[in-house]
Amino acid sequence: MPTQRLFFAISLPDDLQQQLVRWRAENFAEEAGRPVAAANMHITLAFLGEVSSETSQRLQTLASRIVQPGFDVDLDDAGHWPRPGVVWLGCQRPPRGLLQLASLLRAQAARHGCVQSPQPFHPHVTLLRHAYQPVALPPRGFHWRFRVAHFSLYASEFAKGRTRYRALASWPLQA
Repeated sequence: MPTQRLFFAISLPDDLQQQLVRWRAENFAEEAGRPVAAANMHITLAFLGEVSSETSQRLQTLASRIVQPGFDVDLDDAGHWPRPGVVWLGCQRPPRGLLQLASLLRAQAARHGCVQSPQPFHPHVTLLRHAYQPVALPPRGFHWRFRVAHFSLYASEFAKGRTRYRALASWPLQA
């Protein structure tokens, strides 16, 4: 049975993606790590892994039943996880709506056989991968805010040496 590598996530507005690409270029050395493509920048809510189309459909049905207000996300924190080689941008104080949405999606995924990380949810945007050496982080003071009005299910597709994330379905949050 064919499977797809899936995850639920929040996309970033296009203009914010471009701002983050410029900021990253100005604040991180080229050798710090491999930059994530602007179009691939997102906040993962729940990683599902390799999922059958049947499980995907069940999870999409459950996602469509979520009723929750939208919320604002403040990207005002940065860090480096050397072991997985990730430099990230995140929230000093994640909004309750973001934490609730992720918790709900992760619980539904776990109930449908999608193993969830035992690590606590840490909302973040991955800026660099393969960052295994120490990385100098920019001084505090940066800040971007954006409104989250929907969340999506993405497929992670690898072709021609590149990973691309493709939105399969999206669901609105209440205004």
